Amino acid sequence: MKLTREIKTAILVIASILLFIWGYSFLKGRDLFTNYKTLYVQYDNVEDLSASAPVTLNGLAIGKVNKITIDEVTGKLLVELQLKTDFPISKTSTASLYSPSLIGGKQIKIVPNMADKELAEDGQTLASAVELGLTESLGGKIEPIQQKLDKMLVNIDVLVTGLNNTLDKTTQENLKKTIAELSQTMQQFHKASGSLNNILDTNKGQINGMVSNFNKASNNFNKISDSLNKADLGKTVRSLNQTLAKVDGLMANLNSGKGTAGKLLNDDALYNNLAKTSKELELLLQDVRLYPTRYVNVSLFGKKNKPYVAPTEDTNSTDKK
Repeated sequence: MKLTREIKTAILVIASILLFIWGYSFLKGRDLFTNYKTLYVQYDNVEDLSASAPVTLNGLAIGKVNKITIDEVTGKLLVELQLKTDFPISKTSTASLYSPSLIGGKQIKIVPNMADKELAEDGQTLASAVELGLTESLGGKIEPIQQKLDKMLVNIDVLVTGLNNTLDKTTQENLKKTIAELSQTMQQFHKASGSLNNILDTNKGQINGMVSNFNKASNNFNKISDSLNKADLGKTVRSLNQTLAKVDGLMANLNSGKGTAGKLLNDDALYNNLAKTSKELELLLQDVRLYPTRYVNVSLFGKKNKPYVAPTEDTNSTDKK
């Protein structure tokens, strides 16, 4: 079959139109022979997000932003996502807007919910989220720091002003003198430290001897402590307590007049008799001393003895005077 010129022209025009459509789609980043899934997500603000921005999943590019439209009623921005992936994206997955770097624009990443097994259908709207970029994070952190720095600068200014008002010439001179005296004190302390070191070096042997003696004394004390432990002090103390208890009983018996010793200590009649006997013995000895012839009479010529006259207490009292 012979093709006419008109048929050839028509085929060429149709092929040109198809090639134009394919080229236009290719320049827009869409392949006509590939099956895409279209999903949507809404944001309040998509600053720096442009059409054809990549859509990633765990860092892997799985699609792009096809277009961005604004809702005239709510004022929210509807972003159309064109995805090319066999990864199962659930209905409860999240489309998060983030900044991958300081220079580039924003992108969208899909955060899948692996617990949900129900897949998102074509044309479904996903939940949205916005992650602060590095610039926004730094800005949020720098602002309170700047406020604190401003307050600190004001306090420093007040402090410097107060110091300038306080440190007049007299105060400055006093401060200089104080620093000079402190320097002299430190020098004297250094000298005293050197002298102390010399004393320690000189008497090192004696100090070592003292330490040795202390160690020996400590060892002796340990030996004495061991000896006391072996001596069974508890038994000795118990025996001493028993002895003291017996002594207490004996003293109680003496005080109560029990026994011979108790009666001797507590019998007033015995004491009076002893005192009376002692007095009479004293008078007898005094009479013997004053008048010995009454008791010893030696007579060569047979002289009669004089009758006995009892001594009186008056005589004893006069003799003592």
